[in-house]
Amino acid sequence: MKPIALTSGDPSGVGLEITGLAWKALKDKVPFFLIADHQHVRSVTNIPIKLIETPDDAVNVCSSALPVLHIPFAEHPNLGNEQPANAHAVIKSIEMAVGFVKSDQAAAVCTNPINKKVLKDGAAFPYPGHTEFLAHLGDVPTSVMMLTAPELRAVPVTIHIALSEVPNALTDKLIADTIRITQYALKRDFGLTSPKIAVAGLNPHAGEGGTMGTEEIDRIIPLLDELRQEGIALIGPLPADTMFHPQAREKYDTAVCMYHDQALIPLKTLNFSAGVNTTLGLPFIRTSPDHGTAFDIAGKGIADATSLIEAIKQAYQMAQNRAQYDKLS
Repeated sequence: MKPIALTSGDPSGVGLEITGLAWKALKDKVPFFLIADHQHVRSVTNIPIKLIETPDDAVNVCSSALPVLHIPFAEHPNLGNEQPANAHAVIKSIEMAVGFVKSDQAAAVCTNPINKKVLKDGAAFPYPGHTEFLAHLGDVPTSVMMLTAPELRAVPVTIHIALSEVPNALTDKLIADTIRITQYALKRDFGLTSPKIAVAGLNPHAGEGGTMGTEEIDRIIPLLDELRQEGIALIGPLPADTMFHPQAREKYDTAVCMYHDQALIPLKTLNFSAGVNTTLGLPFIRTSPDHGTAFDIAGKGIADATSLIEAIKQAYQMAQNRAQYDKLS
C-alpha cells in the first residue's frame, strides 16, 4: 500500500498539533506523510521529523519520524489567530495531496481542518468548504458527505444550507444520486457485499400519513420504490426520532438523512471524539477529522487527536478495500 497524504490544514489551528499526536499513535501501523512547512511543524510539535522528497520515501521513514514534504508558508504560525497570508499554501497542500493520489503515489487523502474565512480573505477561495473543492479537483458533478463513527454511518442529502431551503433543495435527482453514491461506496470502499441503507423522512414522524407534511407520500416513497428496483436495499422513509437507538441501528449499515443536523446530531451525540468526515463519489479516497481548526485551544496542549487518528486509519482501510474490490471487479 502507498502512504496516506495528509494536508497541513490551517497552521494556526490544532491541525499540526494533532498530526504529531497521530504520528505517535500510528507510526508503526499506517504510513502517512504531511504536506506542510517543516519549520511550522517543528515549532508546534516535539516529535522527530524527517524531510522527504517524494511520497515513496514516507513508507520507510514513518516508523522513526514524521515524514514531511515541505511547502513554504508565508508567515510563521500565530496560533489561534487568522493568518490570510498562509491561505495560498493551505490550498496548495490540498492540491498536492490530490495530485499524489491521482498519480498513484499516495493511497488516499486525509485533510486537516481549514478555516473557510481565512481562505476567502487570503486567496478568494470560491468554495463553501473542502467537500466542494475536492469535487472540483476530482472533476465530478456530485459528491456526498458521510460521517462515520464506530456506532453509526450517516449521510446528509443537503448540507450547508438554511433549514428553510431544504424542501426545495431535495430534488429527486439529489436524493437518488446521494443514495446511489452511498451504496456504491459501501460496497467498494467499506467492503460490504450487501449494504442496507435506512432513509429518514423529511417531516416529523416521516409525515405520519400526510398529516405532518406530504413530501414522503408525494416524492420520497415513490423514489425509494424506484431505487429498490435497481437492487438497492432500502429501509424507510423512517421517523428520524426513532431510527438511531441501538436496536434500530442494528438493522442497517448507513443512515441517509434529509438535512445536515438530522445526520450529524445523532452521530456526534453517540461519539463526538471519533467522528470522521468522508467524501464519497470522488475518484480518490478522502477522509478528514470531524471538527474544525479550534483556534480557541490551539497551542494549549489539550487538543484531542482521536478524530484525526480515526480518519487516517479509515483512509488506509478504505484504500485496501477499494484495491481489493477493483481487483475482483
